[in-house]
Amino acid sequence: MNRLLYIQASPREERSHAIRVADAFAESYRETHRGAEIMTLDLFRKDLPPFDGLAVQAKYTILHGEKHSEEEIRAWRAVEAVIDEFKGADCYLFAVPIWNFGIPYRLKQYIDLLVQPTYTFAYDPEKGYSGLVTGKSAFIAYARGGEYTEGTEAEAFDFQKKYMETILGFIGITDISSVVIEPTLQGGPDVAQEKREAAIARARELARSF
Repeated sequence: MNRLLYIQASPREERSHAIRVADAFAESYRETHRGAEIMTLDLFRKDLPPFDGLAVQAKYTILHGEKHSEEEIRAWRAVEAVIDEFKGADCYLFAVPIWNFGIPYRLKQYIDLLVQPTYTFAYDPEKGYSGLVTGKSAFIAYARGGEYTEGTEAEAFDFQKKYMETILGFIGITDISSVVIEPTLQGGPDVAQEKREAAIARARELARSF
């Protein structure tokens, strides 16, 4: 069975432009991929384990084969569960708004849990880093209040799309397609609706061949 993990990184739910476009992608994907399973992960509702001092300490003691406590084991098992859920999917769908030129903090927390050596990436002294989550595709719906068009001065402030593509590529996911809804605020509500509808149409189209 084909499993699509739909990761929502906005607390605005149905008011989110990114989620509205990603929902359209999911609907089209379901229609054209009979039998596919779509699992929705709302990062603002998900009880993500903290990647705090205990988890970091557990990471190094366990991965290095050093003596560790039961508390450390429990903390690391919670991290492993998040990684296992992610790696268990065949493909990925993200709804990502821009926050302060970057990504929402809950998505960053999720990524910090996922990106772990021997789980999602490896390192070889001669070959360098290599991703371990390979042979999978991702679609990302980005939403931005302003415009960060390539070739403009504003592009330098885009730490949203660039970061997502970099970090996914680092763990091995290089087949990435996306749509960008912008501006959702700068041009007023009519422009936002026009841009969203165009993005929805494009997302539906891409889902059919995803």
